[in-house]
Amino acid sequence: MSTRACVVWGPEFTKYDFGVGHPMAPLRIDLTAKLAQSLGVLADVDVVSPGVADDQTLLAAHDGEYVEAVKQVSADPSRADARFGIGTEDVPAFEGMHEASARIVAGTMEVTRRVWHGENQHGVNFTGGMHHAMRDRASGFCIYNDIVVAIEWLLAQGVERVAYVDVDVHHGDGVQAAFYDDPRVLTCSLHESGRTLFPGTGWPGDVGGPGAEGTAVNVALPPAVTDSPWLRALASAVIPVVEAFEPQVLITQHGCDTHSSDPLAHMALTVDAQRHAMATLHRLSHDLCDGRWIALGGGGYELVDVVPRSWAHLTAIAAHQPVDVATELPADYVAQVQHLAGKTPPARMGDLPRSELPIWVQPWSMGYNPHSDVDRAIMATREAVFPTHGLDVWFD
Repeated sequence: MSTRACVVWGPEFTKYDFGVGHPMAPLRIDLTAKLAQSLGVLADVDVVSPGVADDQTLLAAHDGEYVEAVKQVSADPSRADARFGIGTEDVPAFEGMHEASARIVAGTMEVTRRVWHGENQHGVNFTGGMHHAMRDRASGFCIYNDIVVAIEWLLAQGVERVAYVDVDVHHGDGVQAAFYDDPRVLTCSLHESGRTLFPGTGWPGDVGGPGAEGTAVNVALPPAVTDSPWLRALASAVIPVVEAFEPQVLITQHGCDTHSSDPLAHMALTVDAQRHAMATLHRLSHDLCDGRWIALGGGGYELVDVVPRSWAHLTAIAAHQPVDVATELPADYVAQVQHLAGKTPPARMGDLPRSELPIWVQPWSMGYNPHSDVDRAIMATREAVFPTHGLDVWFD
């Protein structure tokens, strides 16, 4: 197996564009690629830019009627049909939307194929991670679900256990829905509670359908969670289940809308904590899957200050060339941002001062605090899921 990573990129991916004023502006992925390039990260990976996924590929995750509806709107945006979730405020119709969306699927499929066949050890598609798209409709800025397509392909190759970990601030509802009754797929989502945030799903008691109990893991956190408690939730409610599941492939979604400055959610994380989670999941892939790791993007709507730094870290970690959080952003990149966005980005690759690093994560073994909203959320998940995997609810 090659230890080299592959990364999806090409300027054509910026065509996934809902128009002026939409939160999911393509500038965020363009700047991510520019920062990774400026830091020298892309020199250490295989950059791949596949074409557009064909209908047969898309039908692994979507109904034919829905795919045809997307194609019709793609050719003529005036034919948008809200029955399919298109033409809404979240998913405005735009010309070429089928091709732009299917290209993202092709990117995730390509890195998945390469990782499974051993051509690359890790694969990154920061343009992907469209976890809200459902079988028959678009949702939450997502048209085609590249994650579901990739997992279905792995299962068709004979893979017996796939683990999916989603740390986006929003519940990974589309992926969970696709595999809720399939014991071969573990879906884990660490998200802000549906009581305060779209899509209003992802409860601890949602543990999987008949015969697949314990293969859906949901940690529904309160708003305003900061770095250390969030990382405690990941370490205490998600990682033990993934370890017990013993996956052959690990797929992770790294929506960075958990950041304190994201305009669409209510968490209070730093880029440093997001990087910590990336490094943790990277190590997990080596511990459990011989390094077979597919890492995807997702949400993230602070286009200049957060997304490029977060996903440049993800790319660098996958390339086994992690970038220190104290690293200053390269001058050429800063100049590009000023020209393209009309603002100056943060000075460093991290948010926290050196005096607050490393982030200390309280292990579950130190005890459960019933007065903590986060600990109660963690315990709810542990009580719902851990017994199905033979894990102790109270102790590590």
